[in-house]
Amino acid sequence: MKLYGMLLAGVLIGASGMAPTLKAVEETNTLEIIQRLQKRIDELEQKVKTLEQAQTPAAPTNETKANTRLEELGQKVKALERERELDREAADAKAKEVPKLTLGERGFSLASADGAFAVQLGGVLQVDSRSFFNDGGTVGNDGFLLRRARPTLQGTVFRDFDFLFVPDFGTSANGGNGGTAPTPQIFDAYLNYRYSPAVQFQAGKFKAPIGLEQLQADRDILFNERALPTDLVPVRDIGFELHGELFDGTASYAAGVFNGVGDARNSSLSDFDDDKAFEGRIFFRPFKTLSVSELQGFGFGLGGSYEGMQAANTAGLPNGNGFATVGLQQFFVYTNGVVAAGDHWRLSPQGYYYYGPFGLLGEYVISDQYISRPGAGRMRLDNKAWEITGSWVLTGEDAAFAGGVLPRHPFEPAQGHWGAFQLVGRYSQLDIDPAAFPLFADPAASARSAREWSAGVNWYLNRNVRVDVSFSRTKFIGGGVSSSPSAPASVTRHDENVLFTRVQLAF
Repeated sequence: MKLYGMLLAGVLIGASGMAPTLKAVEETNTLEIIQRLQKRIDELEQKVKTLEQAQTPAAPTNETKANTRLEELGQKVKALERERELDREAADAKAKEVPKLTLGERGFSLASADGAFAVQLGGVLQVDSRSFFNDGGTVGNDGFLLRRARPTLQGTVFRDFDFLFVPDFGTSANGGNGGTAPTPQIFDAYLNYRYSPAVQFQAGKFKAPIGLEQLQADRDILFNERALPTDLVPVRDIGFELHGELFDGTASYAAGVFNGVGDARNSSLSDFDDDKAFEGRIFFRPFKTLSVSELQGFGFGLGGSYEGMQAANTAGLPNGNGFATVGLQQFFVYTNGVVAAGDHWRLSPQGYYYYGPFGLLGEYVISDQYISRPGAGRMRLDNKAWEITGSWVLTGEDAAFAGGVLPRHPFEPAQGHWGAFQLVGRYSQLDIDPAAFPLFADPAASARSAREWSAGVNWYLNRNVRVDVSFSRTKFIGGGVSSSPSAPASVTRHDENVLFTRVQLAF
């Protein structure tokens, strides 16, 4: 429009400039001049229109383009973020409904999304060898054996109810013949209700809450067989137990009512004796929550039991009616006709200390029991045993009462990793009450004391696989005079020297 205005002004100026000419040519036809001017104006207007139509809008600047692009990208980002939020909400909703499946070094487990229901499969397999030296030609005690073959099924229902079921297909540890032939049996079968860590109620068949080493898991014991004090405590019993942990785990307790079994026995699946056993244990780890790591692994406690016998019976006597060595050979047996007849109580002060690669465990057990025999009357016997076991992890990993040693570098020869190695040593002793001889046991065949020391090396290839080698020597006081070819005379006639090996798979 500015251009159009300038042209029009030019026309007017030009027209004013022609005035003298018009005066000079008055005789010229005025109409003709006007027509020419009109034509000229029309031409100029046409040129202006043409120029206006040809003119294009100004191109946007770089800054304008950038701002426009940023706005577009911002909108896209917001749209993508919202899309992601919706996807996340959908995934979270789906995850709440999908069960959790796990397969790893801890076994196979399946759990509901909220954790209220879970089941886990595991197991322990132990393949052992025993080689006896200088045993006077005793037959049948050397060889390989499937010591334990125990699949485990455990889990949780409705969040607070835990269960465990453990059958065993391995060789039983009954004394007298180094272990009986494999007979499938139920070792653990119980239901536990967790009201809170401090208040739990358990019912079924499980380990009696008395002996310290007996309560250690079979996969975690340092030697092939437990020390002599476990001869004086029950193994597993059927009953009800109240237990829990107090004060952030610095104290724990267990107390229950059980059928009652003899020393080193496993309970049968039923019992019809009206009298029951009361068993319990209290254990303290007073420094567990302190920042002083040197004291956190210290613990001590006391276990015990009391039971009465409704009637005289042999089920209340020790397993195999006697006691066995760590090589599972009988070194003491009651004379035929001896029965449990009266009260039976046990007491076991115990403790351990673990710090870094070092571990130390000790316990003392008294088993006080009335027995009787026709013609010999009734007698109260006090049998006692104690042990001390030490360990040191050469490769520096931590030792522990539960869980074993976890290698820092699992066995991988190609990478120069060999697992973890542990030195172990032990001394234990079991003394029979002298009042047992000669009316209730034959002093010519049965020993009145067994004193054992053991040493070995444990190789932890990884969390699940372990190889053990150890040597045990047991010296007997008493017995060994009888010429009988069977135990306990054949066992006590010589010191017991036995080399153990074990290959273990546990998960």
